Amino acid sequence: MYRTKNCGELRLANLNEEVTLAGWVQKARKFGGMIFIDLRDRYGITQLVFNNEQNAALCDEAAKVGREWVIQVVGKVTERSNKNPNIPTGDIEITASTLTVLNPSEIPPFTIEDDTDGGDELRMKYRYLDLRRTAVRANLELRHRMAFATRSYLNDQKFLEVETPVLLDERHFAVDLRKFGLTVGTQIFIAKTFHDLKIAVEA
Repeated sequence: MYRTKNCGELRLANLNEEVTLAGWVQKARKFGGMIFIDLRDRYGITQLVFNNEQNAALCDEAAKVGREWVIQVVGKVTERSNKNPNIPTGDIEITASTLTVLNPSEIPPFTIEDDTDGGDELRMKYRYLDLRRTAVRANLELRHRMAFATRSYLNDQKFLEVETPVLLDERHFAVDLRKFGLTVGTQIFIAKTFHDLKIAVEA
């Protein structure tokens, strides 16, 4: 199983449960014979613990991972000795028993954090990375909820949602789109899309 819990839902009520988590490596740090990894997904962050005395081989594997690597971990939920009140999962940590690297990553050009060190131009160049940051993701989630609520309301009022391509004449793949008041850019996009579709079908 890919995961049994997400990185934002575990609490003290889950103590001693064996769970499987998966996500991005936010950061990793060594402290004595232990390695701590903050694992992040879209729901939050959970701290992982790898103890060299308990499993040296596993600890060596954990030492190789870097920022934004995608990993999967199986472990037991334990109470943290140094709690972090700044995150919802700050009372617990996962004592790892297995580690699987799902996808390694190159070092990202800027930190994937709220207070990132990347400027606007750099973040726009790597937009797919910027979308992982909490602030940007929260905007996407807000937009989703607004669109979902709008569609649900209009559906309850018996409205139909008609997308622009539905306005095309399926016999000829194109009609005079100007009479629908569409912009020139939209007309070109629709015409090209159905032209490409017609070629694909005929092939």
